[in-house]
Amino acid sequence: MTVADVVVHTTPSSTIRARQVSAMFDVPQTTEQTLSWHVDLPLHERAWHVGLIVGPSGSGKSTVARALFGDAMQQPAEWHGASVLDDFPADISVQDITSICMAVGFNTIPAWLRPYNVLSNGEQFRVSMARLLASSASLAVVDEFTSVVDRQTAHIVSHATQKFVRKHARQFVAVTCHYDVEDWLQPDWVFEPATCSFRWRALQRRPPLDVTIQRVPYAFWRLFARYHYLTSELAKAAQCFCAFLNQQPVAFAGVLYRPHPRVQNIYGVSRLVTLPDYQGLGLAFVLADTLGAGFRATGKHLHAYPAHPALIRSFDKSAMWTMQHKPGVFSMASDWRKKNGRPRFGGRPCGVFRYTGPAMSDRNHAVQLLNIPSIV
Repeated sequence: MTVADVVVHTTPSSTIRARQVSAMFDVPQTTEQTLSWHVDLPLHERAWHVGLIVGPSGSGKSTVARALFGDAMQQPAEWHGASVLDDFPADISVQDITSICMAVGFNTIPAWLRPYNVLSNGEQFRVSMARLLASSASLAVVDEFTSVVDRQTAHIVSHATQKFVRKHARQFVAVTCHYDVEDWLQPDWVFEPATCSFRWRALQRRPPLDVTIQRVPYAFWRLFARYHYLTSELAKAAQCFCAFLNQQPVAFAGVLYRPHPRVQNIYGVSRLVTLPDYQGLGLAFVLADTLGAGFRATGKHLHAYPAHPALIRSFDKSAMWTMQHKPGVFSMASDWRKKNGRPRFGGRPCGVFRYTGPAMSDRNHAVQLLNIPSIV
């Protein structure tokens, strides 16, 4: 049982300005002010991973959280490294750091190599959450959770954080004035200091997303180029597609015809990018799966050649994609490539995956979506 009687005593100011304000608003002057909360959280009744302390400003959230969880309250971290990677604990491997960054949706690799102070607010918040989750502490409590970011980023990071915490059997408590994170953070319990009310909460699905996918002009690549983990270049012959959320472009795929000495119906995803504020929801795979289903409905194969470790793992876990070649450096792997005198896939340690999920049920819709001359 987590029980606490929290009492805060203060002595009101008696300066000239304080007395003037008291007179203006007819507030009686007192020698002492007292704020108190009786907190009774039955956390022993169930196993839990995620908690939420929520309420309006001034309701006592931070005070109650400090009384209940004390040393677990996180203090602002200091950032002095030449890159944010250098500010993570020295005993954590680079592989673990990158995995945690990816887990909270901080997937823009060039941003990993920058110092903290040049990152956007959203990137700073994500990497701060990654650094917190990289610690060995079994319980972490974060005050002002999501207060410095827009609500879209708040929702996505909440969703990503709870997934990581549950996967690694940790405990995490968010302290915030934003009620909208509840549906995305999926807390096991919620406490509201304003009313001293506590409730258990069942795990639910996150709110649905209304995503649409369209063929788009090549110019859309400019919105996504700087966020690709390898290069900002895209072949002019690429067919371009975007996923839209609330009419805003959020994910991009560039598709190229892939010449092959024996098979004439292979197309490949040459670029797959999600904007930073939307990373962590799987929107790139919504886009890739839809394109794969469309190509399959037209009798074509769609391949993907990811080199990003997170993408490789996600493609490998997907029921819609089948690995054709394990990740590794593909170099001079065929006579056909030898004749061209250049390494296959540029020598990158990529995997090769083929879409093997179901075809789009309406072939006409697939043709309309893809709008590629060889298919139309």
